[in-house]
Amino acid sequence: MKTITENSTKLSKYLLEDSKAVAMGSDKITVGDPSSPDFYIADLNSSNATLTESVTDAPENWSGNRYIYDRAADPKWAANPNWVDPDS
Repeated sequence: MKTITENSTKLSKYLLEDSKAVAMGSDKITVGDPSSPDFYIADLNSSNATLTESVTDAPENWSGNRYIYDRAADPKWAANPNWVDPDS
């Protein structure tokens, strides 16, 4: 898997298969084949986000913003203390 994290918070915003193409541009992130992208991420880019590949042990209940991913920490995944479950 690979994750896209916001630099300022280390929140894991996206979790994608390693085989999924991701292009970190200066104005946006492109996900999928560049000639026919799956989607764009307009609020994240190469200056405010980090792409980490070969991520292991992603939480089974992962969803965007629910976990912090810090590749320098051990363990790398931590629950976001400010997470509010939208289903509750």
